[in-house]
Amino acid sequence: MSGFIQRGAKQILQKQPHDVVILSALRTPVTKAYRGGLKDAYDHELLYHVLKATIAAHPNLDPSLIQEINIGTVLSELGGSKAGRMAALAAGYPTTSAFSTSNRACASSLTSITHIAHAIALGQIDAGIGGGMESMSRNYGSKAIPTALWDGLKNSENKDARECIMSMGITAENVAERWGVSRQEQDEFAASSQARAMKAQKEGWTEKEIVPVTTTWTDPKVEGAQAKEVTVTKDDGMRATTVEKLASMKPAFSPTGTCTAGNSSQISDGAAAVLMMRRSTATSLGLGSSIVGKWAGTQVVGCKPDEMGIGPLLAIPKLLEYTGISKEEVGVWEINEAFAAQAVACVKGLGLDREKVNPNGGAIALGHPLGATGARLVCGLLPQLERMGGELGVTSACIGTGMGIASLFVRE
Repeated sequence: MSGFIQRGAKQILQKQPHDVVILSALRTPVTKAYRGGLKDAYDHELLYHVLKATIAAHPNLDPSLIQEINIGTVLSELGGSKAGRMAALAAGYPTTSAFSTSNRACASSLTSITHIAHAIALGQIDAGIGGGMESMSRNYGSKAIPTALWDGLKNSENKDARECIMSMGITAENVAERWGVSRQEQDEFAASSQARAMKAQKEGWTEKEIVPVTTTWTDPKVEGAQAKEVTVTKDDGMRATTVEKLASMKPAFSPTGTCTAGNSSQISDGAAAVLMMRRSTATSLGLGSSIVGKWAGTQVVGCKPDEMGIGPLLAIPKLLEYTGISKEEVGVWEINEAFAAQAVACVKGLGLDREKVNPNGGAIALGHPLGATGARLVCGLLPQLERMGGELGVTSACIGTGMGIASLFVRE
């Protein structure tokens, strides 16, 4: 067991000088790919806005104290490293703030946050930013499937290797069949996600986590439309629906399947950034009152590629064992809704209280900008814990090619 991981709720809730704390978790709106308010923005443009907003949120913090920025992204050209570095510099971070990117598919930004947390915990750095960026409008042409792939892998004798490029929709169908998730259950879950997200927006519960983005936009409904400047302030993926309406939709991936466009996550655009620091560093800088939470551990586990959606079903128990807490001690679960099929399978399989799972809706309603989703979960988790009076929260996601990730956070 690593020395910097505290075990048991009592220990985890205690404040220690070596804690990896969070000072802010900010994100852009998440908008519909190809049609939404950020469809014409670049991924690194969105990153620029959240990094700049992070500086603005902490006027007493010298940006030169940020030693490393790691950003998750899946589809960015050249892995996002060059344009991302440019965005960080343009946003006001000095050349001494190192920059890198991470790609673990849908868990990329949770991986980035964990990377920064580990660097702080091990004493490699004192402060850093983990986050994510994605423009699926601009970069989803290949549907996240390699276009140049060695025949030795495409036609490998290893079934699991071949199935790493299986359609995500078919993997969801596999989960629905193997874990006995009905179409009715999927549509009910999707309708609930939409209703919760719409209520959260109406009540203003997500306003504090969202950074307005001013960008250019062309109306996709008007041929030859001129670009105009717009300021996007809200998520635009959610829609009013009912179980009955969802039940009328045709299967999207298999003629005999149960997964539809209505009970699957949307492709989307967005970015997020989480500012992290050692508690003793924050205290010495007079930033103790800015602490909103802390990272308390992450676990990643592999599973079969053709049922990648069960990742949280395997990663969450591993995280609970690793940190020594019970599921009853967790106040909020933010589990990415890649598909209702896999989300339902995980919630049922783990025996979770549905009222504590994605209280403000999830990716079915909000969208799933691949590289940014994990950080988006953290942005929503901490404020929701505060509203519900909880202290411990878990974020989790399934991962394309067959993995799951889960991270534990504390609200302060």
